[in-house]
Amino acid sequence: MRILFFVITSVLFFACEPEKEYHVNGGRIFGTSYRIVYESSEDHHNEIRSLLDSFNRSLSTYDSTSIISRINRCEEGVVPDPFFKKVFRTAQMVTDQTNGAFDMTVAPLVNAWGFGFQKMADVTSELIDSLLQFVGMHHIDIIDGKVVKKIPGVMLDGGAIAKGYGVDVVASHLTSLGVKNYMVEIGGEVATRGHNPQGNFWRIGIDRPIDDPLVLERKTELIVHLSGEALATSGNYRNFYIRDGKKYAHTIDPRTGYPVSHNLLSATIIAPSSMLADAYATACMVIGLEESIELVEGITDVEACFIIDSDGEYEVIYSSGFHQFLR
Repeated sequence: MRILFFVITSVLFFACEPEKEYHVNGGRIFGTSYRIVYESSEDHHNEIRSLLDSFNRSLSTYDSTSIISRINRCEEGVVPDPFFKKVFRTAQMVTDQTNGAFDMTVAPLVNAWGFGFQKMADVTSELIDSLLQFVGMHHIDIIDGKVVKKIPGVMLDGGAIAKGYGVDVVASHLTSLGVKNYMVEIGGEVATRGHNPQGNFWRIGIDRPIDDPLVLERKTELIVHLSGEALATSGNYRNFYIRDGKKYAHTIDPRTGYPVSHNLLSATIIAPSSMLADAYATACMVIGLEESIELVEGITDVEACFIIDSDGEYEVIYSSGFHQFLR
């Protein structure tokens, strides 16, 4: 009788549980698209969208009322929110790790070259030299809850780190709701947990770095399998322009003031957070292949895949632990 009671009780208990299914939410944010797949008994898109909008109001340089935009204009009384503080402190750490190859204060240079939130300038060596005085994370800090600039002309660009953190924010929210299986993707930056609807690790494609600003010839170079990891890719094959027969890429070296020019076409980083993957991927595109390998091998729980131009052919180079994500 006890066994029968236990069986009946168990059946009733599980029958009362809401049925879970995989939801797919999508839209546009930060000037790009997002896609979120997760297993849940409820659709959480409205709250996710509200969260993304709040994040945008903190760190979007394309929103003139955002916290980062107001800080860039040196407005009085701007109080950085938790989103801004987290990105800023992480950026400081990555700047130190990369010896300045990653630097949020690159904004004046990015704008001058036509890749930022202000109108492109008539670039000369004199202009670049004059702008370099405003570049360097040592020129700005958060002190007693307020942003303090040592030089008024310092401006921040969160484009190489904020999108990754937006992914982490959504992923953290889903985790807080008890969601055990999800994939969050915003503009190619990804965070994963658990498994996909087929019960396997999440399959994430890494694009072949074809010069294709309109994304008309997209091809997959390889596929990685993730569960619990985050990923970001940086490259110079989508955002660039040609002038007088020369290619100008959107990756600006904060140390020289000029767009990078080397054989590293794309850098994909797998890390514990999408924010870190985003920042490290950008740093790698600045420093090139050799220094990137040295950087990644020196950081715990970070792996990388680099695609280079090898005499006109694509060549893929992996960090020592990357092969665990290839199946």
